[in-house]
Amino acid sequence: MERILLAGLMKAELPGHTILLCDGGFVPWNGETYLSADDTFGTIDGFEPPEEGVGDIVPGGTLTMLPNGDASAIALSQPAYQGSRMRFWVAEIVESTGQVIGDPDLQADWQLDRTILRSKRGSKELDIDMVSRAQRLLAKVEGIVLSSASHSGIFPGERGFDNATGLSTNFAWGDVSPPRGLVASNTRG
Repeated sequence: MERILLAGLMKAELPGHTILLCDGGFVPWNGETYLSADDTFGTIDGFEPPEEGVGDIVPGGTLTMLPNGDASAIALSQPAYQGSRMRFWVAEIVESTGQVIGDPDLQADWQLDRTILRSKRGSKELDIDMVSRAQRLLAKVEGIVLSSASHSGIFPGERGFDNATGLSTNFAWGDVSPPRGLVASNTRG
């Protein structure tokens, strides 16, 4: 009877570098090899269970890494990495061959939000706060209107609204229509 092991996999897609980590040894999957430590950024120390969001709060979690010194902690904290995609899977592995069975179960598809460096005597820990990639759906985009300036601000060089002048204003069905004129009254008696 074949023994099946479980392994946690993490993929962080940073600009210019992809971190592929597993929770021990190495795991080949999908043409990539997940290792227990990254030469540049170190290894995973712990993972807080994700928190579910309610209302306009998105789910999130914290990953603690043990960086390879100050330089890797600082590098992982650079602003260009904010918003980078981070995915986590649980994989079933055949013990005798080390091969992944089927497709691992995707546990989280998040983005890097912020990092917090904590120093202790002789060691450094880097907490990586992550939030759901759905957070971008909650971003407020204020000031976008149906005008040439607003449109070309989003799509540079596109001039489709330049000659759209003198058009009537449409109102959604069921809305109260705008006032059609001014009414003046004299309240002096």
